[in-house]
Amino acid sequence: MSIWGGRFTQGMDEAFERFNNSFRLDRRLISEDIEGSMAYAEALEKAGVLSDRELRQILDGLGKIRDRAQQDPGFLEEAMDEDVHSFVEARLVEIVGEAALKLHTGRSRNDQVAVDTRLFLKKAIGQVQKGLKALMGELLNQAGKHPDVVVPGYTHLRKAQPILLAHYLLAWFEMFSRDRDRFEDCFRRTDCMPLGAGALAGNAFAVDREALRKKLNFSRITANSLDAVSDRDYLVDFVSAGSLTLVHLSRLAEDLIFFSTPECGWIELSDEVTTGSSLMPQKKNPDSLELLRGKSGRVIGSLTRLLVLLKGLPLTYNKDLQEDKEALFDTLDTLLDSLQVAEVVVRTLRIDAAAARKALEGDFMTATDLADYLVRKGMPFREAHGVVGRIVLECEGRQIGLSELSLSRYRQLSPLFAEDLYQVLSARHSIEARSVTGGTAPERVAAALSRAEQSLTLQNPSERG
Repeated sequence: MSIWGGRFTQGMDEAFERFNNSFRLDRRLISEDIEGSMAYAEALEKAGVLSDRELRQILDGLGKIRDRAQQDPGFLEEAMDEDVHSFVEARLVEIVGEAALKLHTGRSRNDQVAVDTRLFLKKAIGQVQKGLKALMGELLNQAGKHPDVVVPGYTHLRKAQPILLAHYLLAWFEMFSRDRDRFEDCFRRTDCMPLGAGALAGNAFAVDREALRKKLNFSRITANSLDAVSDRDYLVDFVSAGSLTLVHLSRLAEDLIFFSTPECGWIELSDEVTTGSSLMPQKKNPDSLELLRGKSGRVIGSLTRLLVLLKGLPLTYNKDLQEDKEALFDTLDTLLDSLQVAEVVVRTLRIDAAAARKALEGDFMTATDLADYLVRKGMPFREAHGVVGRIVLECEGRQIGLSELSLSRYRQLSPLFAEDLYQVLSARHSIEARSVTGGTAPERVAAALSRAEQSLTLQNPSERG
């Protein structure tokens, strides 16, 4: 059944009809479309457009369509309708007859799809937040299980200074906390009810938009009907937040790939998230992490796609906006899958503390502590930096560590050196010295872990649906 066409004298070209139809994608919005239609039917009854009997018929019919769509996958697979809105309307006409033809009074597919996507996205954000919290919880579990493990910290992919493993894991927790906040910002902007905007100018019937807002559980109503039907900023917000989350997952994946190599070896990935080689029997490949790294490009591509889609559109609605669904759905599916896999990776990885201790050997990672030692003795830092640089150069040439250089040689390089210099060369001393807020000192990391655990128990509005 066509929901338009009275002013046309010819049928649609078959190729264009396929090109125009979006049901294969937007059928995912069927629950939201029915939810919005039920609320709108009640609003029409209060406005005097529908009788009480007609309202009950429509609500009953919409309920039957919803139930069948949930229980019978073939119900949607076999349909040839233009979009989810026409599918629901056609099925409703089949069930309740003439009363169904009144449901679209004052309503346009323009404000209908806007409310559908907002309802869908509000639920989707809650799912993403659940995935983020699960991953963040596993990061905290690993940090709590290994409070004393010391590992190398890196800059430029070169060993730099020793840090606590828990401090390292909490860095990722902070990144994903920001992602969680970004999705909450997206939820707040999505939580705005556009139904009643009509095609662009508003609704000509006495539809109570405030009652619709309450019924559909939105926090507020769109202020301008033109903006209401053309706005897709909330989708850009979601895909943008998703892109950055995937970037963070990609960075985490890269680190774990590197740290699990035989060259580092203080992280071991479980069999559950690795694969073998079709040729080389010895291989254990980090395919889960490589896929996580690759998926980021997919979602970043969706963000670019949305921005380019919107950049030249005049007010108000344009059919170009039909293309927004694929970016939304693919981003959501990729996000949920990626977060689930990342959670399994973190939950099942094994930390080799002995290998971590071995990784701390060499590379002069406490050289900065040696410079700090001279500063505390009264030497300006730039001068201390130069002295220690020369010490490192000499130790490299002699292939010895800082602790193996004799006190007499140290004193030749600076009379400020004394026997106590060797105390500052341990990784443990280096860590304990960095006790500023946000540093890697054990007491700071323990406090940060406690705060992180508390923050994870807080529930955002997007998670209450």
